[in-house]
Amino acid sequence: MAGETVITVVGNLVDDPELRFTPAGIAVAKFRIASTPRVYDRQANEWKDGDPLFLTCSVWRQAAENVAESLAKGTRVIVQGRLKQRSYEDREQVKRTVYELDVDEVGPTLVRATAKVTKNPASGGQRQAGVSGETPDPWANARPANGQQQGGGWGGAQQEAPF
Repeated sequence: MAGETVITVVGNLVDDPELRFTPAGIAVAKFRIASTPRVYDRQANEWKDGDPLFLTCSVWRQAAENVAESLAKGTRVIVQGRLKQRSYEDREQVKRTVYELDVDEVGPTLVRATAKVTKNPASGGQRQAGVSGETPDPWANARPANGQQQGGGWGGAQQEAPF
């Protein structure tokens, strides 16, 4: 969308992705990444770690399920998405501001690792209505694999992505 801040971040997952489902059955995965710059210390004549940036990321629908199945704590990833700022008051009534990333694209980096890509059946495009009993909207019948709905959020109103 116009006016949104789109950024790309390379970093490591600091915990395993947490997969949940909204009350409507839409998958959402939440994970955190840490991106630590390397800075050259001229006095010590060596490279050192700079201050890390920690970002909480959310990814929706099939991509959420793919992230939960494919990525784990410590995995080096490249993430692109829309940077969001949110303000709230904590339990002590102190005003806080957090930055979060609504993820559009995510994957492992291949600089120091390899990956085998497996395509999901019928993903990435429009499904044809009437083929094998599919509905025109691939998200219309989305449900967790175990058939049970889980809580839909991390302490606040859950929003659904506009796509």
